[in-house]
Amino acid sequence: MAIIRDEAPADVGAREALLDRSFGPARFAKTCERLREGRLAADGLSLVAEDAGGRIIGTLRFWHVALGEGRPGLMLGPLAVSAEIRNEGLGARLMKAGLARAQTLGHDAVILVGDEPYYRRFGFKTEATDGLAMPGPVERERFLGLALKADAFAGASGMVRATGAVALPLRRQGVAAPRRAA
Repeated sequence: MAIIRDEAPADVGAREALLDRSFGPARFAKTCERLREGRLAADGLSLVAEDAGGRIIGTLRFWHVALGEGRPGLMLGPLAVSAEIRNEGLGARLMKAGLARAQTLGHDAVILVGDEPYYRRFGFKTEATDGLAMPGPVERERFLGLALKADAFAGASGMVRATGAVALPLRRQGVAAPRRAA
């Protein structure tokens, strides 16, 4: 049984390798990546799942965003689970743990771009994001929201913008910058 825990700095390489295997280089071209780029994930909201051997087999992160004009929210993603154990419930466990943590930390709303039939079971709905726009192409039926507090999306309108802490360039942190696909 996998354990879910907070991501540690030593997990970054394994997390990135898992994301590369799960999504390939196309992940860097997605609109959500524009909102994550150059930002730090939300404090306390980066989770990993680890198997009995200590191998990272799942990841889930959240990012601070503004939902239109100054309304704070979180953007969820990416969620990834190792291919060999998909459909065993680890993604759902990560989702439930992450959403519970976000609510406990006092966050009001979460948005994501993803498969509506999958995320609907956690309460995500397309209607929540009706007044919002992403800063790039997104299929409307995949742009979903979840209110963690009543009326969190009431009157929300406008462009979603990144608001999280800005990350230092990797070279300044003493780490070589990852090579990205063109």
